[in-house]
Amino acid sequence: MNKADYPVVFGTEDLLLGLCNSVTSVLGKATQGDIRFSGMVQKITKTCLKPDIGCFVLFDGGFSGLVVMNFSAHAAMEIYERYMVSMGMSRAELAASYTSDEVSNVMGELMNQIVGNFTGKVGRELQIDITQNQPKMLVLNKQVILSVDTKLDHPESRRVTFYTAHNNVFYLELAVDRTEFIKLVDFEPNEAPDPDELLEQNGAPFGATAQAGGSDDPDELLKSLGM
Repeated sequence: MNKADYPVVFGTEDLLLGLCNSVTSVLGKATQGDIRFSGMVQKITKTCLKPDIGCFVLFDGGFSGLVVMNFSAHAAMEIYERYMVSMGMSRAELAASYTSDEVSNVMGELMNQIVGNFTGKVGRELQIDITQNQPKMLVLNKQVILSVDTKLDHPESRRVTFYTAHNNVFYLELAVDRTEFIKLVDFEPNEAPDPDELLEQNGAPFGATAQAGGSDDPDELLKSLGM
């Protein structure tokens, strides 16, 4: 067989679309509202954490990359409030400001769910293994440039605009090595694991999980990023 017999079936834009679908799925369920993204994707040369809340996750394995999400204060508070109310919390008990540790903890937990949804889906569809680190969430008043902590031969970066149910804006940025997956043989993607079974095996109280995925000391984290 020649090269034409092995078509490229999964590239960078496919990865990006899968990540966008994970964002809309996870945040849509969490907020019980409509989360949508722009049909236009922007090619960018660098990934940045931006005010008011920025979060990033590194992943490695079958391919390496960096996911960054930047939320305006209004978008973060809308997602936080709708999520906590859907969990049965009273509005009177909610944090009043996006700078609260509780907001950062919740946003970090949601980011963890988004990337976990994405890596699990891609791993099943492409038969590869991907690992992710713990999300890092920062309340920011200035822009911080990030880079993937690994050498990328042909780096590609993309930015997508998202909208909440109340039309508040947030952004997703993805940086990966230029990636193409070629199907050599036909196969059926692995089945998605049963969520109840996974929770039973790996579940932890929400507070503990959220705390683990929440905000580190901003000064220490910025130092680790070389700022």
